[in-house]
Amino acid sequence: MSLEDPVNEVPTMEQGRFANIAVTLHEPTAAPVSTDAKIKAHDVSVFYGEKQALIDVGIDIRDKSVTAFIGPSGCGKSTFLRCLNRMNDFIPAARVTGSVEIDGVNIYDPSIDPVQLRARVGMVFQKPNPFPKSIYDNVAYGPRIHGLAKSKADLDEIVITSLEKAGLYKEVKDRLLEAGTGLSGGQQQRLCIARAIAVNPEVILMDEPCSALDPIATARIEELIDELRQNFCIVIVTHSMQQAARVSQRTAFFHLGILVEEGETSQIFTVPRETRTQDYITGRFG
Repeated sequence: MSLEDPVNEVPTMEQGRFANIAVTLHEPTAAPVSTDAKIKAHDVSVFYGEKQALIDVGIDIRDKSVTAFIGPSGCGKSTFLRCLNRMNDFIPAARVTGSVEIDGVNIYDPSIDPVQLRARVGMVFQKPNPFPKSIYDNVAYGPRIHGLAKSKADLDEIVITSLEKAGLYKEVKDRLLEAGTGLSGGQQQRLCIARAIAVNPEVILMDEPCSALDPIATARIEELIDELRQNFCIVIVTHSMQQAARVSQRTAFFHLGILVEEGETSQIFTVPRETRTQDYITGRFG
């Protein structure tokens, strides 16, 4: 995908009645979309103390594709995203039931090391959060602590490759020893993506990665997401239905802690099966 890619205006669900709603979908890229499930969630519920935030969610998430979670604020989409690499473990009052399998292994099994899991399932947050270190050390941090580089040359290669995959290397190659916090917002977010890639994950989770960015930086991140999905399973939470339409192959709609509907993105935005999905997409609530 490039910033100049042609787009198609998708017909609305009922011409006339919903004629004021238009969703823009990009032409599909050449890379095939996988139909193999990388992640399988079964009856996942999340409780914060006595409050239940997520109710019996079940979904298969495909490998080498982008799955977007959409829904109004407080609907449970970010809570579920954090279930996929056990980030909810850091919340003392949180309790998770059900199972989440990655390649057939339940990540909530007591034998699973959460630290190693988070190396396999990287996360990029809403606000860019580079470490107060150099650009080089931001990317090298994960490989160092996980022992992925046997020599300085190996570490150099990991850093350069990760920055290249994140589309940042050409912009920073002459200032790798400068502080990562000195980059622009969009560059910082790509640095965080490079940091996630550096430990060779299988899955990348993104929690509203463009909400703090300007339109130009957002377009660059979206372009990057489309490039990365050829090698990674990517799950993105977004409040922007237009962004979900642009970057994802599948979309899941959450409401009041329930996964209402999921399917091919084009189907969700044009002929949703559930009335609640249709009402949200057409702006009746949310």
